[in-house]
Amino acid sequence: MPNKYFRNIPDFEYVNRTKDGQYISNYTQVKNFFKKGKLREDIFQDLTTFQKYDVKGDDRPDNVANEIYGSPDLDWVVLLSNNVINVYDEWPLSQSNLDAYVMDKYGTIEKLNEVHHYESNEVKDRNGVIIFPRGVQVSVAQSVSYYESMTDEQVTVNPISRAVTNLQYEEDINNKKRRIFLIKPLYLNVILDDLEEMMEYKEGSTQYVSRTLKRADNTRLYN
Repeated sequence: MPNKYFRNIPDFEYVNRTKDGQYISNYTQVKNFFKKGKLREDIFQDLTTFQKYDVKGDDRPDNVANEIYGSPDLDWVVLLSNNVINVYDEWPLSQSNLDAYVMDKYGTIEKLNEVHHYESNEVKDRNGVIIFPRGVQVSVAQSVSYYESMTDEQVTVNPISRAVTNLQYEEDINNKKRRIFLIKPLYLNVILDDLEEMMEYKEGSTQYVSRTLKRADNTRLYN
Protein backbone atom coordinates (compact mmCIF):
# COMPACT_ATOMS: atom_id res chain seq x y z
CA MET A 1 0.00 0.00 0.00
CA PRO A 2 1.51 3.37 -1.00
CA ASN A 3 1.95 5.76 1.88
CA LYS A 4 -1.40 7.54 1.83
CA TYR A 5 -0.22 10.36 4.07
CA PHE A 6 2.45 11.58 1.65
CA ARG A 7 0.30 10.80 -1.38
CA ASN A 8 -2.35 13.19 -0.03
CA ILE A 9 0.01 16.08 0.68
CA PRO A 10 -1.00 18.77 -1.85
CA ASP A 11 1.38 20.62 -4.11
CA PHE A 12 2.55 24.21 -3.99
CA GLU A 13 4.11 26.31 -6.73
CA TYR A 14 6.59 28.93 -5.60
CA VAL A 15 8.45 31.50 -7.65
CA ASN A 16 11.58 30.01 -9.16
CA ARG A 17 14.56 32.03 -7.93
CA THR A 18 17.25 29.59 -9.05
CA LYS A 19 19.71 30.29 -11.83
CA ASP A 20 17.83 28.03 -14.25
CA GLY A 21 14.70 30.20 -14.00
CA GLN A 22 14.69 31.96 -17.38
CA TYR A 23 11.58 34.06 -16.83
CA ILE A 24 10.12 35.90 -13.85
CA SER A 25 6.94 33.90 -14.35
CA ASN A 26 8.70 30.56 -13.80
CA TYR A 27 7.39 28.44 -10.90
CA THR A 28 8.72 25.33 -9.20
CA GLN A 29 6.18 22.76 -7.99
CA VAL A 30 6.90 21.02 -4.68
CA LYS A 31 5.00 19.13 -1.98
CA ASN A 32 3.55 21.46 0.67
CA PHE A 33 4.92 19.84 3.81
CA PHE A 34 3.57 22.74 5.87
CA LYS A 35 0.13 21.24 5.25
CA LYS A 36 -0.12 18.70 8.06
CA GLY A 37 -2.76 16.15 8.91
CA LYS A 38 -4.04 15.58 12.43
CA LEU A 39 -6.74 13.65 14.23
CA ARG A 40 -10.09 15.36 14.56
CA GLU A 41 -10.53 16.76 18.06
CA ASP A 42 -13.68 14.72 18.73
CA ILE A 43 -11.82 11.53 17.80
CA PHE A 44 -8.71 12.48 19.78
CA GLN A 45 -10.80 13.14 22.90
CA ASP A 46 -12.84 9.93 22.62
CA LEU A 47 -10.92 7.23 24.50
CA THR A 48 -13.18 4.50 23.13
CA THR A 49 -11.58 4.91 19.69
CA PHE A 50 -8.16 4.03 21.10
CA GLN A 51 -6.50 0.92 22.46
CA LYS A 52 -3.48 0.68 24.74
CA TYR A 53 -0.29 -0.74 23.29
CA ASP A 54 3.23 -1.41 24.60
CA VAL A 55 6.03 -0.94 22.08
CA LYS A 56 8.13 -4.10 22.10
CA GLY A 57 11.92 -4.25 21.99
CA ASP A 58 13.35 -2.24 19.11
CA ASP A 59 10.06 -1.88 17.21
CA ARG A 60 9.70 1.23 15.08
CA PRO A 61 6.39 2.96 14.18
CA ASP A 62 6.27 1.04 10.89
CA ASN A 63 6.63 -2.30 12.72
CA VAL A 64 3.73 -1.35 15.01
CA ALA A 65 1.60 -0.21 12.06
CA ASN A 66 2.26 -3.48 10.24
CA GLU A 67 1.20 -5.51 13.29
CA ILE A 68 -1.96 -3.53 14.09
CA TYR A 69 -3.10 -2.26 10.67
CA GLY A 70 -1.44 -4.73 8.31
CA SER A 71 0.74 -2.14 6.57
CA PRO A 72 4.02 -0.44 7.57
CA ASP A 73 2.98 2.58 5.45
CA LEU A 74 0.41 3.48 8.12
CA ASP A 75 3.16 4.43 10.57
CA TRP A 76 1.86 8.01 10.39
CA VAL A 77 -1.39 6.83 12.05
CA VAL A 78 0.67 5.49 14.96
CA LEU A 79 2.51 8.80 15.26
CA LEU A 80 -0.59 11.00 14.95
CA SER A 81 -2.39 8.93 17.58
CA ASN A 82 0.31 9.90 20.08
CA ASN A 83 1.13 13.45 18.94
CA VAL A 84 4.65 12.33 18.07
CA ILE A 85 6.38 15.03 16.03
CA ASN A 86 10.04 14.15 16.55
CA VAL A 87 10.54 10.38 16.39
CA TYR A 88 14.12 10.64 17.67
CA ASP A 89 13.06 12.33 20.91
CA GLU A 90 9.52 11.03 21.46
CA TRP A 91 9.73 7.38 20.39
CA PRO A 92 11.44 4.77 22.63
CA LEU A 93 15.09 4.23 21.79
CA SER A 94 16.38 0.81 20.84
CA GLN A 95 18.58 -0.81 23.49
CA SER A 96 21.76 -0.09 21.54
CA ASN A 97 20.78 3.55 20.98
CA LEU A 98 19.81 3.93 24.64
CA ASP A 99 23.17 2.52 25.73
CA ALA A 100 24.98 4.95 23.43
CA TYR A 101 22.82 7.86 24.62
CA VAL A 102 23.39 7.32 28.36
CA MET A 103 27.13 6.81 27.92
CA ASP A 104 27.37 10.00 25.89
CA LYS A 105 25.34 11.90 28.51
CA TYR A 106 27.01 10.59 31.69
CA GLY A 107 30.43 9.56 30.42
CA THR A 108 31.32 6.69 32.76
CA ILE A 109 29.80 3.60 34.38
CA GLU A 110 30.43 5.20 37.77
CA LYS A 111 28.30 8.21 36.82
CA LEU A 112 25.54 5.93 35.55
CA ASN A 113 25.38 4.22 38.93
CA GLU A 114 25.20 7.46 40.92
CA VAL A 115 21.88 8.36 42.58
CA HIS A 116 19.72 10.61 40.44
CA HIS A 117 16.92 10.98 43.00
CA TYR A 118 14.87 9.03 45.53
CA GLU A 119 11.38 7.62 44.99
CA SER A 120 8.84 6.22 47.42
CA ASN A 121 7.98 2.59 47.93
CA GLU A 122 4.27 1.85 48.24
CA VAL A 123 2.93 1.89 51.81
CA LYS A 124 -0.31 0.05 52.65
CA ASP A 125 -2.16 -0.52 55.90
CA ARG A 126 -3.33 -3.98 57.02
CA ASN A 127 -6.57 -3.57 55.07
CA GLY A 128 -4.64 -3.07 51.85
CA VAL A 129 -5.46 0.64 51.65
CA ILE A 130 -2.68 2.62 49.99
CA ILE A 131 -1.33 5.18 52.46
CA PHE A 132 1.45 6.46 50.20
CA PRO A 133 1.81 5.60 46.48
CA ARG A 134 4.88 4.17 44.80
CA GLY A 135 7.05 6.29 42.52
CA VAL A 136 6.69 9.75 44.09
CA GLN A 137 9.95 11.69 44.25
CA VAL A 138 10.88 12.10 47.92
CA SER A 139 13.84 12.93 50.15
CA VAL A 140 16.31 10.25 51.18
CA ALA A 141 14.92 10.09 54.74
CA GLN A 142 11.22 10.39 53.89
CA SER A 143 8.93 8.70 56.42
CA VAL A 144 5.17 8.19 56.70
CA SER A 145 3.00 7.91 59.81
CA TYR A 146 -0.59 6.70 59.83
CA TYR A 147 -3.23 5.30 62.15
CA GLU A 148 -3.67 1.52 61.94
CA SER A 149 -7.31 0.81 62.80
CA MET A 150 -6.88 -2.96 63.09
CA THR A 151 -4.32 -2.64 65.90
CA ASP A 152 -5.44 0.76 67.18
CA GLU A 153 -1.95 2.22 66.98
CA GLN A 154 0.09 4.85 65.23
CA VAL A 155 2.48 3.31 62.70
CA THR A 156 5.57 4.99 61.28
CA VAL A 157 7.37 3.62 58.22
CA ASN A 158 10.87 5.07 57.97
CA PRO A 159 12.28 5.42 55.41
CA ILE A 160 9.96 4.78 52.50
CA SER A 161 12.47 5.95 49.90
CA ARG A 162 14.54 3.99 47.41
CA ALA A 163 17.45 5.22 45.33
CA VAL A 164 17.04 5.65 41.59
CA THR A 165 20.32 5.72 39.68
CA ASN A 166 20.98 7.80 36.61
CA LEU A 167 20.74 4.65 34.49
CA GLN A 168 17.41 3.62 36.03
CA TYR A 169 16.10 7.15 35.54
CA GLU A 170 16.91 7.11 31.81
CA GLU A 171 15.50 3.58 31.40
CA ASP A 172 12.28 4.63 33.15
CA ILE A 173 11.86 7.58 30.77
CA ASN A 174 12.42 5.33 27.78
CA ASN A 175 10.00 2.70 29.08
CA LYS A 176 7.26 5.31 29.62
CA LYS A 177 7.51 6.12 25.90
CA ARG A 178 6.65 2.48 25.19
CA ARG A 179 3.16 2.91 26.61
CA ILE A 180 1.21 4.39 23.71
CA PHE A 181 -2.36 4.54 22.41
CA LEU A 182 -3.47 3.43 18.95
CA ILE A 183 -6.56 4.12 16.90
CA LYS A 184 -8.55 0.90 16.79
CA PRO A 185 -8.49 -0.71 13.32
CA LEU A 186 -12.29 -0.37 13.25
CA TYR A 187 -11.92 3.42 12.89
CA LEU A 188 -9.03 3.39 10.41
CA ASN A 189 -11.14 4.23 7.34
CA VAL A 190 -12.57 7.27 9.17
CA ILE A 191 -9.03 8.55 9.73
CA LEU A 192 -8.06 7.96 6.10
CA ASP A 193 -11.15 9.78 4.81
CA ASP A 194 -10.52 12.67 7.21
CA LEU A 195 -6.94 12.97 6.01
CA GLU A 196 -8.00 13.17 2.38
CA GLU A 197 -10.47 15.96 3.12
CA MET A 198 -8.09 17.77 5.46
CA MET A 199 -5.31 17.93 2.88
CA GLU A 200 -7.48 19.50 0.18
CA TYR A 201 -7.20 23.22 -0.52
CA LYS A 202 -10.41 25.20 -0.22
CA GLU A 203 -11.51 27.85 -2.70
CA GLY A 204 -11.46 31.49 -1.67
CA SER A 205 -7.75 32.27 -1.75
CA THR A 206 -5.97 34.12 -4.56
CA GLN A 207 -3.39 31.34 -4.40
CA TYR A 208 -5.98 28.62 -5.06
CA VAL A 209 -5.53 26.70 -8.32
CA SER A 210 -7.22 23.39 -7.52
CA ARG A 211 -7.98 21.10 -4.57
CA THR A 212 -4.41 19.80 -4.78
CA LEU A 213 -2.49 22.88 -5.92
CA LYS A 214 -1.79 26.42 -4.76
CA ARG A 215 0.47 28.99 -6.41
CA ALA A 216 2.47 31.59 -4.52
CA ASP A 217 1.96 35.25 -5.34
CA ASN A 218 4.64 36.46 -7.70
CA THR A 219 5.45 39.98 -6.52
CA ARG A 220 8.02 40.39 -9.29
CA LEU A 221 5.18 40.51 -11.83
CA TYR A 222 3.74 43.59 -10.11
CA ASN A 223 6.90 45.56 -9.33
